[in-house]
Amino acid sequence: MDLRILPLAFTMMVGPQIMSAIIFVTAPRAVRASLAFIAGIALATTAGVAIMRGVAALLGKAVDMGHTSDKGSAGHIMEYVLVGLLVFAAAKNWLGRRTAEPPKWLKSLMTAGPRKAFTVGVLLILLMPSDLVVLLTVGIHLQHHHANLGEALAFIGLTVLIAALPLLARLLFGRRAERAMPGVREWMNTHSWLISIIACGIFIALILSEG
Repeated sequence: MDLRILPLAFTMMVGPQIMSAIIFVTAPRAVRASLAFIAGIALATTAGVAIMRGVAALLGKAVDMGHTSDKGSAGHIMEYVLVGLLVFAAAKNWLGRRTAEPPKWLKSLMTAGPRKAFTVGVLLILLMPSDLVVLLTVGIHLQHHHANLGEALAFIGLTVLIAALPLLARLLFGRRAERAMPGVREWMNTHSWLISIIACGIFIALILSEG
């Protein structure tokens, strides 16, 4: 399994994604809704990686990716471009950190059932521009290193684990976790920009350090 792409799992789940997971564990049908949401995240992440791996393979046929040791290869240039997009997104979050507000649709999740929770999990991964950039980055990374989908299992697993953390906390700590969730949600809302920057920084460092 390719562990170099693991930091991007944190980038995948910051913002509305993890906030949705926290809201679901405080909803009336918390366990069922949360399990459905996690299933949606798992399906969408797996499908997204597979699709973007295919896109990267098509790009590889059109453009010679080059050897991984060649810093000027097309594969590395594509990775640098995608990293640049992640940096741009992180910079945008930094600049808008004082006025950032959660999407209004998050409030509707308090009454969501399992079907809606599953749909939200799928759409949050496959329709969020930032997550699409992350998935494409993963796909190109796998293609450039001649790795198959199995090499991304650690990335997929960590993304799903992060989505499941609020539910695991509720099951393990009960009412103490329920009381803490609103505060955690507020902290995530006001500091998601920082988490995103840290995750992007780690990934950039990994890319630049590859020989």
